[in-house]
Formats: sequence, structure tokens, C-alpha cells
Amino acid sequence: MSEKSVAYRAARKARAARELGAWLVMLPGLVLFIFFLWEPLLEAIRLSLYEAKGMTLVRFVGLQNYVEVMRGPDFWPSVINTFKYLFWSLIIGFLLPIAMAIGIHESSWGKGIYRTSFYLPNIVPGLATVFLWRFLYRSDASGGLNMLLSAFGIAPQNWLNSAVTVIPMIVISMTWKGAGSTALLYLAGLQGISPELYEAAIIDGANVRQRIWNITLPQLYNLMRTLLILQVISVFQVLYEPLVMTNGGPNNASISMMQLVYRYAFDKFDYSKASAVSVIVAIALIALTLVYNKVNKEKDM
Repeated sequence: MSEKSVAYRAARKARAARELGAWLVMLPGLVLFIFFLWEPLLEAIRLSLYEAKGMTLVRFVGLQNYVEVMRGPDFWPSVINTFKYLFWSLIIGFLLPIAMAIGIHESSWGKGIYRTSFYLPNIVPGLATVFLWRFLYRSDASGGLNMLLSAFGIAPQNWLNSAVTVIPMIVISMTWKGAGSTALLYLAGLQGISPELYEAAIIDGANVRQRIWNITLPQLYNLMRTLLILQVISVFQVLYEPLVMTNGGPNNASISMMQLVYRYAFDKFDYSKASAVSVIVAIALIALTLVYNKVNKEKDM
């Protein structure tokens, strides 16, 4: 056997050993990923195709659960409301963290104080945040916002009892909770931008607005589109905010698709229909992700 063949076989063995080591490192994560994600998803698909008593399968019914779910009085309001949550979260919750991060980055003093104060709401437990904002939104004179308005002689407002304002109000509470942590991610991205770009722009006479538009936002583009799809996925899973604040009211004006899953599973104990709605949510997210990736792929070409 020639020396070249021996060296080639030795290189192949070394590469196989490295690949085996990499797979062994990833194996625990892959096992957990399959167990906690793919196995429940496949089980939900199977359960949605059967009539069940509790978690016990009775008989195969095909797509009947999906048809009955879509004909239910709560389904289409929950779909419409979920896209309303998405719209308002992109208007409020997506843009605000970017503005916060840019504000901290451009400030000349107090950056540590700003970072800490913006992140503090993120460490508050989720349900505690919901109860806090439910108190602030109370429609009587004891509500936090109405107490503030009364100091200016303004009558109490029905913040959560209006079908027009209920979803924006809920989104504001969600943004207060999560905007700080997202802003820190953007701030980390900003700190990775070369200072030479800003120095050159300043020499050319660019003001703050021009630097943000021509340097900051283009450099953050990849991070922004990643966090965008993560936010879409998160908003489609909104549950306990409308559940605790309004229970989907008034008149289903704030019910989300995940709250509909909760109603089927824990109010009606119909796990088959709950699984059907969950699968519909998963399909919608997959479709949105594919469209989003296709659009971005065309832009990158």
C-alpha cells in the first residue's frame, strides 16, 4: 500500500472520529429535542384525527375534528384576533426595542442605568406582570390609569371593555414585559458594528438620523429578521395575558388561538379538538415561516 493511500485512510479515520465526537456531543440535545418537540407534535396530530375520551382514543374520525373546530363560534374570532395581536406587536413590540437599543447606544451617559432599568420588567414573573397590568387597566376609579386620569379631571376609561382597544392594551403589557431583553440583544448587535463606520459618517457630516438610517439599521438587518420570526412565533402562542385579563372578552374580542386550545382542553376536556387547533397553529406558523424565508431569500439574491 502506498504512502498516499495510508495517509488518506488515516485522514478519513481522523475525520470520522471528529464527526463521531460531534454527534456524541449533540446526542443529548437531539434526544431532548425529539422527546419534547417532535414526539408531542406527532402525538397531537394523531390525537386530532381520533374521537377520544380524555386521552383514550375511541375511533378514527379523520378530519372531522378540524371541520367541527372551524365551524365553532370561537374559531374565526380567535384567528382574526391572533393576527391583530401580531399586527399590534409588530407596530409596538417590534419597533420599540430597536428604538430603545439605539437610544442607549447613542446616549453619552447613564448607559448602565438604562440597561438595568429596561431589563428589570423581564425578571418579573409573567403572571405577576399580568395581574399588575390588570390592576392598572381596571375600569373603575381604583384602576391605576384611571387614578392618574382623575388627577387631570378625566373620567374613568373602560380600557379592557372595548373591543377596539382591548388587544392594543394587552400588547402594551406584553411589550413592557419583554422589550427590555430584546433591546439588550439589539444593543449587543450595535456594539458589534465597527466604530470606523460611524467615524467616517461623522467626518462626512452625517447627523444622528442619517447614521441610524444608513449604518445602524442595515448592520442590524440580519438580527432584526431573525427576531422578527421569533416574535411572530411568540405572538401566535399568546395565552395567559388575554386569559387572565379578559378571559377572551368582551364578546371574544381578545380570544387568541392558544386560548381556544385552552378552552377545548381544560373547559370542555375535548383533547381531540384542542389538538386540532394546535395543529392548525403549527401549520400557520410553518406557512408564515416558509413565506418569510422565501421573501428574504429573493431579497438576498
